Amino acid sequence: MNAVVATPAVEAKGTESQVIEAHGARIPVIGLGTWNLRGRSCAGLVEQALRLGYRHVDTAEMYDNEREVGEGVRASGIARKQVFITTKVWPSHFAPRELERAAKESLARLRLTEVDLLLLHWPNPQIPLRETLGALGKVKRMGLARHIGVSNFTVALIDEAVRLADEPLVCNQVEVHPFIDQSKVIAACRRHGMAIVAYSPVARGGVKSDKVLGRIAKAHGKSAAQVSLRFLAQRGIVVIPRTSRVERLSENFAIFDFVLSVTEMAEIAGLARRDGRIVDYAYSGSPNWD
Repeated sequence: MNAVVATPAVEAKGTESQVIEAHGARIPVIGLGTWNLRGRSCAGLVEQALRLGYRHVDTAEMYDNEREVGEGVRASGIARKQVFITTKVWPSHFAPRELERAAKESLARLRLTEVDLLLLHWPNPQIPLRETLGALGKVKRMGLARHIGVSNFTVALIDEAVRLADEPLVCNQVEVHPFIDQSKVIAACRRHGMAIVAYSPVARGGVKSDKVLGRIAKAHGKSAAQVSLRFLAQRGIVVIPRTSRVERLSENFAIFDFVLSVTEMAEIAGLARRDGRIVDYAYSGSPNWD
């Protein structure tokens, strides 16, 4: 089983980030989240992010912006093989035939022949996980996705998914930021050699008002958001901050020129709490969170 490790990528005037390796996947440690981005502004942000040095873009069929994400990637002029693109299948499409069709439709919207990572967006207890994972593995073997994984899976679901999957699951994309205790899920992922991808890594802007993060940020000449992203990256966690402001793109990416001390890391870890969750969709009943 592959270990999950942070290793430095080749540096090219600061345009390359670090990567997290898991089961053959090399996931850039910082990516652009695109939830709630639409239209020309979405395409423009993706294009600008890639020109600034991002090499990882995250989307989903539910976001209704895969077409614009694809446009932004092409407009950037960055070679396709240099960009790690993730998309996700919505739970209503987890039946085997539906999943395959949804994957093909996502590729058509993105105008790609394959994505780098295809995820199950949320668990769906209405469809047997064995069937869904079988279809996900088939999609990978068909060449529609280089790697596959899950999102919003609990410890019990991670253990079950790894047992049932016939292809390696490379990550679990979950809500992770300084205010939520995800230690159990993170430990489970690492036990199975899976990467952790953090969405809402700055708690949807909530970090900017925290006094501990503010104090540490001031000591480093950084923002609270940068400290939060650095805190996660320093723990070997992939971060995909979402922003609608071009000026934030550079700020979010500038987290590799400083290091948090052991004491600072411990202080930030102390902010986590059991009720710190922000995202909790009850479309068919959210899982019993750890």
